[in-house]
Amino acid sequence: MATPEFILRLREKVGHELLWLIGVTAVVVRGDEVLLVQRADNGMVTPVTGIVDPGEDPAVAAVREVAEEAGIEARADALVWVRALPPMTYANGDRAQYLDIVVRCATEGGDPHPADGENTRAWWCPIGALDDAGLNDDMRERIHEALAHEGTARFER
Repeated sequence: MATPEFILRLREKVGHELLWLIGVTAVVVRGDEVLLVQRADNGMVTPVTGIVDPGEDPAVAAVREVAEEAGIEARADALVWVRALPPMTYANGDRAQYLDIVVRCATEGGDPHPADGENTRAWWCPIGALDDAGLNDDMRERIHEALAHEGTARFER
């Protein structure tokens, strides 16, 4: 499901007004490969991303989104980067701004496939081929931060 039920209920009350939401980017690593998906709505190539449900821990959301979108069992290993993304407007006029939480994950099994209809493709991309994978600069930076991460999380200041 592309838009969670709690957001649809909020939209009934606030219309297109700006919503502050928590997002998660799950960078799933398997050896020298990273899990990528190609979104069905806009064709973008990204790591798995999603919205954290009310009361849900970000690490749990990352693992859930990976299973839902790509059919992969994952384990959240590290909080990598926390930042506020710029406000955005969707094609239908809905406005949102996300606090994005990048989580590095390890795979625990499964073969990637577009599991829930949100993506047209899911695959393991060699890290050396990321520049040719169709990622935009922001998504490539999220992946590079996750791969290079050591110690504490990167916070925007």
